[in-house]
Amino acid sequence: MARPAHTEAWLPTSVKEVRARGWEQLDVILFTGDAYVDHPSFGAAVIGRLLEAAGYRVAIVPQPNWRDDLRDFRKLGPPRFFFGVTAGAMDSMVSHYTANLRLRSNDAYTPGGQTSFRPDRAATVYTKILKGIYPDIPVVLGGIEASLRRLTHYDYWSNSIKPSILVESGADLVAYGMGDKVMTDVAKTLHNGFNMKLLRKIPQVAWLADRQRAESVEGAIRLHSYEECRNDPRKFGENFVTIEVESNRWAAHPLVEPTGESVVVVNPPYPLLTEAEIDRSFDLPYTRKPHPRYAGKGDIPAYEMIKNSVNLHRGCFGGCSFCTISAHQGKFIVSRSTASILREVEAIAAEPGFRGCLSDLGGPSANMWAMRGHDQKLCETCTRPSCIHPRMCKNLNADHRPLLELYRRVRGVKGIKKAFIGSGIRYDMFLEGDGGYFSEVVRHHTSGRLKVAPEHTSEKVLALMRKPSFALFEKLDADFKKICEANGLQYQLIPYFISSHPGCTKGDMGELAAITRRLKLHTEQVQDFTPTPMTLSSVMFWTGENPYTGEKLYVARNQDDKRNQKKYFFTPKK
Repeated sequence: MARPAHTEAWLPTSVKEVRARGWEQLDVILFTGDAYVDHPSFGAAVIGRLLEAAGYRVAIVPQPNWRDDLRDFRKLGPPRFFFGVTAGAMDSMVSHYTANLRLRSNDAYTPGGQTSFRPDRAATVYTKILKGIYPDIPVVLGGIEASLRRLTHYDYWSNSIKPSILVESGADLVAYGMGDKVMTDVAKTLHNGFNMKLLRKIPQVAWLADRQRAESVEGAIRLHSYEECRNDPRKFGENFVTIEVESNRWAAHPLVEPTGESVVVVNPPYPLLTEAEIDRSFDLPYTRKPHPRYAGKGDIPAYEMIKNSVNLHRGCFGGCSFCTISAHQGKFIVSRSTASILREVEAIAAEPGFRGCLSDLGGPSANMWAMRGHDQKLCETCTRPSCIHPRMCKNLNADHRPLLELYRRVRGVKGIKKAFIGSGIRYDMFLEGDGGYFSEVVRHHTSGRLKVAPEHTSEKVLALMRKPSFALFEKLDADFKKICEANGLQYQLIPYFISSHPGCTKGDMGELAAITRRLKLHTEQVQDFTPTPMTLSSVMFWTGENPYTGEKLYVARNQDDKRNQKKYFFTPKK
C-alpha cells in the first residue's frame, strides 16, 4: 500500500518531526506497544488527537526498543506534563501467547506481522524504564492491559494472583476504561505543575495511597487485601463480585484495596459520554493510515482488517463471563450519531483505491447501537451484569428498526457497494420479533459467511458463560437456511465455540462434537479458553467455583486437559 511521503499530517514520532513543528519541548509523550496507525480504532491515536485538539503538544513513540541503550525512551526528552503509556490495543500477553502458552508466530499490530517488537507485560516494562530515566515525571498508564489490572487479579501466564499494576510498575496513575475525558483532564491538572492531591480527585483513575489517606476516601467500599486474596481464593472471588457489581452501576462507589503498606484507590468513572462527545472523538482529523515511517516494511495486519470498517458505538450489555469489554468500555451503550457515522463512511468511500466494500458496520456487539432502557431511572438503580441474560430485561429497548434504517442510509452513500457486518451479533436479542433484522443482515450485509458465537451446546456451560440456550442457535440456523433458500443464496453460518471453559468437562465437549456433526456445522472457528484479568471466567478458573453461588466447578487447568478438550472439534467425521 502506498504511503504519503510527508509526515506533517500525523502526530510527530521523532525529534525531526517535532522540530519541524517548531516545538522545543512537548507537553505529553505517549508510548505504545503498537505501530502508530492514525485511525480511530487505535487508542494511542485517539488520545493523541484529543490532546492535540485541546491545545497540547503531543508526540507518540511507537514500539520503543527496550533492549538496547534505551535511546527511544530518551530521544524526545522529558515532557512538561506526563508520559502516557499503553501496551497497545491488545493485552501484550494475549498478543504473545496462545491459550496453550506457546509463542504466537505473528503480531497483528506490527508491520509485516513481525513478532518481538514489544515486551511481555509491556505497560509495566515501559513504565519502569521511564521512571528509571525520569523519576520526577508522572507516568499515566492506560489501555486494556493496565485497565484490567487496576486491582488484584489472576495472571494466567504466571499462574498466580498479582497485585495492582500500580504496585508492580511504579506508575503514578492508571486511567482505566476509555480515556476520552480522563487523559485531557490529567493534562489540565498538570498544566500548573505536578500536584498529586489534585490528580487523585480526577474520576476514572486508580492511585496508590497510604493507609491514613485511604481512610478519608468518602463513600468507599473496602475490598479484601491483595495478601488475603493471594492466600484465600474465596476472598478473591468475593472481591470480584464487588468489583463487577460496582463496574455495572450507573454511579459507582470508590473502591479501596490494601496492598502491603499501601492502598489502591479506584475512583468512580465519569458519567457516560454524550453523543456529541463520542462524535468528537471519531471526527478528529485522523489520516486513517499508518505513519509513513513504515513504508516498505510490510502491511500492518490489524490495520488492513479494520481500515474500511466503521465502529458504531462503545460498551456492551451482554455481560459474557469470559469477555473484558464491559469491564473496560462499560455496560451502558454510548452511540455515535447517524451524521458522524455517515461522515466516516463518506470519508472511506472517498479514499483512493477504495473498492466499495465496508468490512464491518459494528461495535463490541454488532446490534446494540442506540439501545438503552425505556425508563432510564430504572437503569440507574440496576446492577445486573447483563441486560439480556438469563433473560432480556423488560426495560431494555431492543428495537432494531433504527439500526436497520442506519444500514439503509449507509448503503445509500455514493461509492458504497457492500457494507458487511463482521462484528458478533447477539441473536438472543432479535429472534423473537426483530422487524426483519436478521433477514436484512443476511440479504444485504453478509459476505457469504455469517459468523456468530453460540460458544457451546451444554446448557450448564452456557449458563456459566452467560450465553443463551443452544436451542436459540438452532432456531437461528433454521431461519438462516430459510432466508438463504428463499433468496437463492449459497451462504454459510459459521459458529464460534470455546473449549475448556470452567465447568466444561470432556463429556460436555463430546456432546458438543456430536451435536455440531448432526447439524453439519462448519466448526473451524474454535477457541481454547484463555483466562484474562477481570473476568468472571478467570475467577472461576482460578478458584474452581462460581463466586456468585459457591458452586464447585470442574476446571481443565493443565495443558494436556485443555488440548484434549479442543481435540473433540477435530475428531474425524464418520
